[in-house]
Amino acid sequence: MKFNKWTLGLAATGLVTLGAVARAEEKASTVMTALSSTTLSGYVDTSAQWNLGTGNARLPDYKFGGPSKADGFNLNVVQIRLEKPLDEGEWAAGYRVDLWAGPDANVLGTQSSASTDSHISADFAVRQAYVALRMPFGNGIDWKIGVFDSIIGYESVESGNNPNYTRSFGHSIEPQTHTGILASYRFSDMISASAGVANTKGPSINSRAFGEDGKAESSKTYMASIALTAPESLGFLSGSTLYAGIVNGLEENEARADYDNNAISYYVGATIATPVTGLRLGASWDYLDVHDLHGETWSVAGYASYQATEKLAFHLRGEYLRDRGEQKFFTTDFTSATSSTNPDRALAVTATAQYDLWKNVLTRLEFRWDHSLSGRKTWGGTTVDTESEGGRINEFLLAANVIYKF
Repeated sequence: MKFNKWTLGLAATGLVTLGAVARAEEKASTVMTALSSTTLSGYVDTSAQWNLGTGNARLPDYKFGGPSKADGFNLNVVQIRLEKPLDEGEWAAGYRVDLWAGPDANVLGTQSSASTDSHISADFAVRQAYVALRMPFGNGIDWKIGVFDSIIGYESVESGNNPNYTRSFGHSIEPQTHTGILASYRFSDMISASAGVANTKGPSINSRAFGEDGKAESSKTYMASIALTAPESLGFLSGSTLYAGIVNGLEENEARADYDNNAISYYVGATIATPVTGLRLGASWDYLDVHDLHGETWSVAGYASYQATEKLAFHLRGEYLRDRGEQKFFTTDFTSATSSTNPDRALAVTATAQYDLWKNVLTRLEFRWDHSLSGRKTWGGTTVDTESEGGRINEFLLAANVIYKF
């Protein structure tokens, strides 16, 4: 190993030893080599929205929405991602860390169960943090160990990856984040599957299932999914996918539970290529079954996306929500004080126009119409903590969304 003249001079005076310098430089080289394949990326998500009509205390209760974003400008979230993706090696290893800052981080709900106040609004959250590994078994098994996004759902928790700015009701009833281990395997170009075990269905990091209702320490959440991809031999349908998944476990960390019961989330979704250039269709069905509670919470949605030009795209979503019985996820009786704002039956239609004028910037304008099918004036009003209802059976939203991705 070569040393510079300054290092040799220090060694001659006895201030350093060449062996120590060699070990230090070797260690530094190792660190630089490890970091050289790490990538830094993320995005800044902002919006402005106008809720037509007077009063916005009661609004449709989809995730990452609500009165706090109504009638004003918003910083939604800043995401920072550090990642070393798996390479093509048989024993590849990597990691991913997704950090959130901003108001949406509080909605994410991943605050550690060890926190002295799990409801604290710190505007900071860990979305994902996992070690990625590959084992050379068959075609290769990929593992995630740590905190990772749920394996079911048509829409992503990451707004910019979705066709629409606002989330669907189906996305809102799905599990979101788990602490556990997940294995993924691709049998062929047509068939892939995932299976995993987590502490709970809820997002709280390091949460546990045992608690007041006497669940055993060994209680865990189990999940599995399968994806089918249409081969090239099917012509224009090539690349279409059919996806199904199930997650069964404690609905939420019991320290901050909505339910103290186990629940099963079912999901079936599809994306369909069409013979029309630029046009793709999609569909999703979400069903939540809370054990020992009578009722039903489910949603069915249809999607259409059309890429008109390289920069211009249009997206349309229609959705029907049913939420009734003891397990109501969104709704409770208006005869008691409640912060719940949805009817037991609702229809939602969302139209989005996206035009990417600037490089690395996603810009879109969205109109959303929510309609209560319960016959009650569900939305609007100035407060939710009264026995009165809202003032509107229809809720209209106009929003602009600007996201810079880096």
